[in-house]
Amino acid sequence: MNPEVEDYMQRSDRWPSEMRALHPILAGAGLADGIKWAKPCYTHEGRNIAIVQEMKDFLALMFFKGVLLDDPDGLLRSQGPNSRSARRLEFKSPEAVEAATPAIRALVAQAIAVEEAGLEVPPAPEEELAPELQQRLESDAELASAFAALTSGRRREYNLHIAGAKKSETRASRVDRCVPDILAGKGMRDR
Repeated sequence: MNPEVEDYMQRSDRWPSEMRALHPILAGAGLADGIKWAKPCYTHEGRNIAIVQEMKDFLALMFFKGVLLDDPDGLLRSQGPNSRSARRLEFKSPEAVEAATPAIRALVAQAIAVEEAGLEVPPAPEEELAPELQQRLESDAELASAFAALTSGRRREYNLHIAGAKKSETRASRVDRCVPDILAGKGMRDR
């Protein structure tokens, strides 16, 4: 086991037993372990396969390209309504990890095959911008240029944030608050 992963598990106060039960299954499937994004991450030939996420109510084993995996048992869960490609398994006990061992091995084998085949998650359909954001971009060429220069993920995050407000006035106010960061080339989490 990678010493950084061992240290992570020793410091964990939420799901250390579940992580210890999961690790030999993943290592036995030929995955290398390490720490990425401050979490245990499992890779195959340098490509990300899965990451362990300690949630409040469960330990998640999230497959980066989970949407491309067959899940005949219906065990994979979406990360949330705005997640496109990631899917996760959820565990609340070492016994649950043990019971899911055959499914975990099958999903890891599929995830490795997906990477070896070079499969990619299809691009997202073009999102409709919140009307208030669209209007502002149409009336401000500098802002439109800065918004277009952002990564697709940053553009999507701004749009989701703005569109998430119920009232038009609130959406317009959110646009106003986001303009300086957009012009600076920052994402919402770069503040």
